[in-house]
Amino acid sequence: MNQIKKEHWEQVYNSHNPDQVSWTQPIPQTSLDFIHSFHLPKTSKIIDIGGGDSRLVDCLLKEGFKNITVLDISAAALKKAQKRLGPDSKLVKWVVADVNDFKPAEKYDLWHDRATFHFLTAKNEVSSYLGVAGKAVKKYLVIGTFSENGPEKCSGLPVKQYTEEQLQNQLTEDFVKIRCINEDHITPLKLNRIFFFVVSKRNNRQPKQLKFI
Repeated sequence: MNQIKKEHWEQVYNSHNPDQVSWTQPIPQTSLDFIHSFHLPKTSKIIDIGGGDSRLVDCLLKEGFKNITVLDISAAALKKAQKRLGPDSKLVKWVVADVNDFKPAEKYDLWHDRATFHFLTAKNEVSSYLGVAGKAVKKYLVIGTFSENGPEKCSGLPVKQYTEEQLQNQLTEDFVKIRCINEDHITPLKLNRIFFFVVSKRNNRQPKQLKFI
């Protein structure tokens, strides 16, 4: 785990309330709309990457989903979410990890990330991330990141901005794009942060068989 990165996020979550950070969403409607469109059974395995103190887990629990994992590099972020959920927090699997060090013991029907991908600014970080996702995702991959018109920094750290073409080109042969949209996210401080989402489906095509003549 990148200790400097971990210490940064621990400090952020220990010193800020939800109304003081730009990514807070009372209801993550865009993410929920995508999830609803998949018509997943309530027993589906869902993981929220960089979920931290996000309220997506709250919404999924209210809708009856029973197999949710939330991963974040910050233990403080997850503790905030656990405290907010109270007894319901026991229904969720909580993982403190850097996603690029994550070694999932199961496969997920949905991999959701609205918080982590844009912080991967080096090619090897992106490659490692997609390698982990490629092994862990069984059905759907949803990534929300900053668009080309989004900020250059978030929480004091540099971020990578993407166009639709650039984000699509990051996808490996493991995934096929279904849909892309922009989202205007209004922060608690009333600033507009433009996100870009790409929704992909697992490519289950079998490799072509070689014919010997």
